[in-house]
Amino acid sequence: MDRKERILGYIESKEYLPLTRDELITVLDVPKEDIEEFFDIISDLEKEGKIYLTKKNRYIATSSDKKIVFGILRCNIKGQFAFVSPDSSRENDIFISHENLNTALDGDMVLAEVTGNSSKGHKEGRIFKVTERKNKVVSGVISDERDGLLRVVPDNKRIFVNILISEDFLNGANIGDRVATEISYYDEKGRPRGKVLGILGDAQSIKSLIDGIVIENGIKSEFDEETILESDKVPDIVLPKDIEGRLDLRDELIFTIDGEDARDFDDAVSVKVLDNGNYYLGVHIADVTHYVKPGRPIDKEAFKRGTSVYLADRVIPMLPKKLSCGICSLNPNVDRLTMSVFMEINKNGEVTDYEIKESVICSKERMTYDDVNAIFSGDRELEEKYSHILPTLKIMERLAVILRDKRDRRGAIQFDFPQTKIDVNKDGEPVCISYDERGISNKMIEEFMLVANETVAEFAYWAEFPFVYRTHEAPSSDKITAFNKLISNFGLFIKGKADNDSPIHPKALQTVLDSVKDTPEERMIATAMLRSLMKAEYRPESLGHFGLSAKYYCHFTSPIRRYPDLAIHRILKEYIHSATKDMSGFVRFVTEASKSSTESEIKAEDTERSVEDLMKAAYMRDFVGAEYSAMVSSVTSFGMFVTLENSVEGLIRAENMSDDYYEYDEKTQSLIGKRKRRVYRIGDNVQVILARSDMELRQIDFLLKEDEKLLGNFKENRKREIKKSIKRNKFYRRKRR
Repeated sequence: MDRKERILGYIESKEYLPLTRDELITVLDVPKEDIEEFFDIISDLEKEGKIYLTKKNRYIATSSDKKIVFGILRCNIKGQFAFVSPDSSRENDIFISHENLNTALDGDMVLAEVTGNSSKGHKEGRIFKVTERKNKVVSGVISDERDGLLRVVPDNKRIFVNILISEDFLNGANIGDRVATEISYYDEKGRPRGKVLGILGDAQSIKSLIDGIVIENGIKSEFDEETILESDKVPDIVLPKDIEGRLDLRDELIFTIDGEDARDFDDAVSVKVLDNGNYYLGVHIADVTHYVKPGRPIDKEAFKRGTSVYLADRVIPMLPKKLSCGICSLNPNVDRLTMSVFMEINKNGEVTDYEIKESVICSKERMTYDDVNAIFSGDRELEEKYSHILPTLKIMERLAVILRDKRDRRGAIQFDFPQTKIDVNKDGEPVCISYDERGISNKMIEEFMLVANETVAEFAYWAEFPFVYRTHEAPSSDKITAFNKLISNFGLFIKGKADNDSPIHPKALQTVLDSVKDTPEERMIATAMLRSLMKAEYRPESLGHFGLSAKYYCHFTSPIRRYPDLAIHRILKEYIHSATKDMSGFVRFVTEASKSSTESEIKAEDTERSVEDLMKAAYMRDFVGAEYSAMVSSVTSFGMFVTLENSVEGLIRAENMSDDYYEYDEKTQSLIGKRKRRVYRIGDNVQVILARSDMELRQIDFLLKEDEKLLGNFKENRKREIKKSIKRNKFYRRKRR
């Protein structure tokens, strides 16, 4: 038990009486040289919501007061109210009205006091303390002046208040500019006051909108000076001393296969057939930990970032470019340090033997998915060009089929639907949106990475050392029931009974996907299924991976892009070199890395999703009035969402369905006309007209073809918005001159 746990244990004990900070120092007999560390621990416990300071400056454990709940504040985008989601329990959310927010903003970690129950039965409360403010920097557009102050209207519509800025802190910005604003303090009225840190650009520019999304999600774009200085000292080539003691694979046929636009290469592969007929697969992963030392600036920065973020117009890397695209990247025809996993795999796809080695390789080729797919399709020119690796590719293809068949047999869920691909021009503007089809080579490399991840996770589990596992729990019975209701509209149902004691088997879900394969509704049902599943996360315990139907799983294969992989490499190398095999020093590290990496992944996914929505809205704004074929992808009480063939999704509002008054039937998840009894349900094909595409809100509105007459209303509203914006900007700029 470390000091932090001992201090918390004392404050949570029955014998404890509320004490001040100085009294705690005396009672706990904290040595003078440790007082600063004690203050840090108390501060951490407050941020984590485990203790709080009363009005009399005495500390109390949150767990000792049932009316006090620690959690994250989530504000409602459609109404000025919020909920506190408890951080470490399965308690229901607590409703917080606008007047009880007490300066807390969306995403803040807060302590809420439960004040009672509403007429609807849910808990109500008030925020009495913000333990950690998440919105230190906010992106938004400078709006008009009031009482000598300018307002920054946050891009995040879940932040209900504007940030007030005086003339002295504009930093050259004007009304109509999108800016990054630091919240400096809250004035006597509880209003956030701030200063402009930088101008992102005109409010309507795509780049400024993306920059705003990045800031809104707390993604750090630039590396600090300390990190850059350390990365500059990293060598450009592998030094002879670095190779000592490693398995030398530089003469082996090893190569990478990645996307055409990939710039960093984490993984390379090799394979051969053994005399006994088994396959010998080598997965060679960049040894990032050789250059990223624990506790150093690069490592601290990578820990905070947690992951690289992949946006349509840019990549925000976890590591400085000197490492991510340089010495760590497995570029062709240069020596690179690696961690290699060698697996002997039989014809049933079972790993019969394996070993993990520190190694050095020299990749012989930088292959692309497109080229390998073309080779598998019989492209003679490419076959001749890559004749020296063609036999190996054929072996890889056979092995991938064996591995996939094994996963099919055990019931893993295969989500094969393509992802959205957004092509941008040199200015970062979208010029084409389509589905990015995955070919044989994509799936082949995926199979190799999956089996390597499983092998490493199983090794760590049985070796019983601290580790970062990738876990995915079974979905709740409520989620499965809801999904069953949805697919019943298509005459489908999930076989087997799901409850909390006996969760559904993933094979039952895969059976549903198999039944809709190559049908128009395949993608929609697969997406709905994905939303029904639990969110995968990083944990220091091995809880298995439901979606993969795997008992052991981790992320080992992308240390350039993900911190958990880097952490795993560090632990493995320590175990390999440790004489005593005492790994207790990693216990706290894996707990913190798991929690931080999960949070970073969520932020990155939110950012990527928001930018994708923005790009779709930006692309579609040039096609207002155009007619499309679409499929109803979901139905709600306020309308129905439809998806175009290029993956763009938008809303047809019930209020704009003019031929009837439509009511929502929750049982069948459909809209039913009250008079004519016309029914719209998920999977229906409809003809639609694009009515509006709003980049700032990242929203797209459609009309049914028969409601085309309403298109003029949308156009008139847009003209009024533009005129109002121009008039306001001209007035302010004239006034300032």
